[in-house]
Amino acid sequence: MAKVAFLGLGVMGYPMARHLKEKGGHEVTVYNRTSAKAEKWVAENGGRAAATPAEAAEGQDYVFACVGNDDDLRQVTLGDQGAFSAMTKGSIFIDNTTASAEVARELYASARERGIGFIDAPVSGGQAGAENGVLTVMCGGDQDIFDRARPIIESFARMVGHMGPAGAGQLTKMVNQICIGGLLQGLSEALHFGKKAGLDIEKVVDVISKGAAGSWQMENRHKTMNEGKYDFGFAIDWMRKDLAICLDEADRNGAKLPVTALIDQFYKDVQQLGGGRWDTSALLARLEK
Repeated sequence: MAKVAFLGLGVMGYPMARHLKEKGGHEVTVYNRTSAKAEKWVAENGGRAAATPAEAAEGQDYVFACVGNDDDLRQVTLGDQGAFSAMTKGSIFIDNTTASAEVARELYASARERGIGFIDAPVSGGQAGAENGVLTVMCGGDQDIFDRARPIIESFARMVGHMGPAGAGQLTKMVNQICIGGLLQGLSEALHFGKKAGLDIEKVVDVISKGAAGSWQMENRHKTMNEGKYDFGFAIDWMRKDLAICLDEADRNGAKLPVTALIDQFYKDVQQLGGGRWDTSALLARLEK
């Protein structure tokens, strides 16, 4: 059993912290910007709520974070009452936020100066993956630190991979989001075409999902897309944040992402339809408006 803190109890962090306690058997302290959420988590799961990131991190072996963006991450680590100020030498900070590779490298360097390990470890699998403890975790950082952190991360994951040095986890997550955007646009156009052609979409998907066109998105999203149901899942607002990170990184490294840039604008169109909180599969709604 390890002493663990978790900072950020959103739709992902809330169940991830629960798995650390229930499945991992660890002693968990939680912090959330809205303290009522932390108190609710403790009432349901036990453990302890802290008033600040520093208080949560003090004396812990591992500190996890899953917050909104680069600025939020800097605030809970380096800000007033940030976690880094209270962590002891030899402890490890594991960041599950989807953020930039730039901030991952920045925090890795800051942590190293303090004698703290740092792993950037964004996740894929959505809310369902977090609830069921079957996330995919993409990690960047030093191999020895990753080896120590991996058994703890596995409390809420079915796949944990070391992708390279600091920032490599975030870069891998960018690859993941680029793939998802392209797949969903292709699936949206295919379903739209099939409907216009008068085909039975369920029959079509039952056949083509067993061939080269098959994908997780097709298997898990075609039915709700066909029914025009999008009020669940990974929100378009979040996806646009992630795609902005991808496009910014591409500007730095020289990668060409013409389709990703176009799909980002398609998501903007869906936001303007009032679908900012709809699932990313709502690209079809843009075609059917």
